[in-house]
Amino acid sequence: MSKTPMFIGLLVFLMLTSCGAKKEEKHEETKFLVTSPIKKDTSITKDYVSQIHSIRHIEVRALERGYLKNISVDEGQTVKKGQAMFQIMPNVYQADLQKAAAEAKVAEIELKNTQLLADGQVVSENELSMAKANFDKANAEVSLAKIHLGFTNITAPFDGIMDHLHVREGSLLDEGELLTTLSDNSKMWVYFNVPEAEYLDYIMSFDKKEKKEVRLLMANNKPFNQSGIVETIEADFNNQTGNIAFRATFNNPDRILRHGETGSILMTTPYKDALIIPQKATFEILDKKYVFVVDQENIVRQTEIFIAAELPHLYVISKGLKASDKFLLDGIRMVKNNEKISTEFMEPNEVISKLAVYAE
Repeated sequence: MSKTPMFIGLLVFLMLTSCGAKKEEKHEETKFLVTSPIKKDTSITKDYVSQIHSIRHIEVRALERGYLKNISVDEGQTVKKGQAMFQIMPNVYQADLQKAAAEAKVAEIELKNTQLLADGQVVSENELSMAKANFDKANAEVSLAKIHLGFTNITAPFDGIMDHLHVREGSLLDEGELLTTLSDNSKMWVYFNVPEAEYLDYIMSFDKKEKKEVRLLMANNKPFNQSGIVETIEADFNNQTGNIAFRATFNNPDRILRHGETGSILMTTPYKDALIIPQKATFEILDKKYVFVVDQENIVRQTEIFIAAELPHLYVISKGLKASDKFLLDGIRMVKNNEKISTEFMEPNEVISKLAVYAE
């Protein structure tokens, strides 16, 4: 038997086997998932550590020197405007008032006598003017004595809550000595520091016709039951921290908040028609963010992106991608720049739903 037919048959068999292997290899070629950015309205909520202050928080001090005769209020008590709080022993000041009143009476008599003499042209007009001046001075002394006597009764200048007492009944007080502090908690000023970049984003997108609404998370991690309004921004940045202070005002009808508390301000920033992509589709090189954009020929191109804001598992993109772009979702460590790949497209909404998060 000739060996030629056997050789030809073997060659055909090897060729068929090789083709089958190539077809099998092609059939098992890796497909990479790609998707596009999702475009929708969303919002980002950021929190800032805050200090809570009463809208009015003052020191109550003695305006006169003397013994503290009476304390009419207690620590932590709510007081009304005009309510008596402290009384300094008034005896000395009452005596001063009586003395001033008596001197005023003498000056009044002298003025009347001088007036009669002036009418009879016995004394000059200058003497009459001097008598009038002495009378006015005596009345002024009476008014001053009344003021000093009034200072011995210290009343609440506004509705508020008292702090602890710094003195006790019978204490000898000096002029200006601290008695207590008083807080008006009907409204609260909440201060929080904002970094320079976020301040610029805020001020450039801020509609001056509208007030920015914020929320307050209290120290027990529960939200305060009133929303606040950002009313003012301080003039200067802190050069050491790079922050600037914002002030929000909150109504406090139930008097839950007190002066000196802490909390966190929650400020929500809306983004209209934002481009959103999964964080897992990005990679970082030298502090810059990139994705692999896939062109119409399925060639991957390394593309830098710029992050406007961050959500759980998501980025809001400000620059670098268009809504129509396709980018690599999985396997970013398995491809190289300018490499051609086989792809399978997944709808953006499906991608977001599988991340178990959503943007409102």
